Amino acid sequence: EFFFPALPPLLFPTYFHCHTFYIAYTKKYWADLAWMLTFYIRFFYTYGSLLETKTLNSLISLHRMLESSWFVWVSQMNHIPMDIDYDKNLDWVSTQLLATCNVEQSLFNDWFTGHLNFQIEH
Repeated sequence: EFFFPALPPLLFPTYFHCHTFYIAYTKKYWADLAWMLTFYIRFFYTYGSLLETKTLNSLISLHRMLESSWFVWVSQMNHIPMDIDYDKNLDWVSTQLLATCNVEQSLFNDWFTGHLNFQIEH
C-alpha cells in the first residue's frame, strides 16, 4: 500500500546515495570518495553563483527523487517473475526465459526504458 508513494522516490536519495558515501568512508576508499565529492564541488561551483544553497540542495534532491522513481519503475516493470512452479526441474537459463516477459513495445516505452523493456534480450 505504501510502496509506490514512499519507496521509489526515496530509494536513490536515502539508500543508494547515502549508502555509497558511507561505504566509501568506512572502507577507506579515499580515491572513490574524492571522485564522488568532485561532482558536488563542480555542481556548487557552477550553479552556486546563480542559485542559493537551499535551492541547489532542493534541485539535487528533486533530481535524485525523479531518477529513483524512474529506476524503480523501469527495473520492476519486467523483473517481477511469473509463477513457474511447474518448471522447477528445468535448468536456470530455461527457467529465466520462461519467467521473464517483454513489455509492450511503443515509442515512449522504448525511449523511457532505454530498450530494457525487452527483458529476455537484455
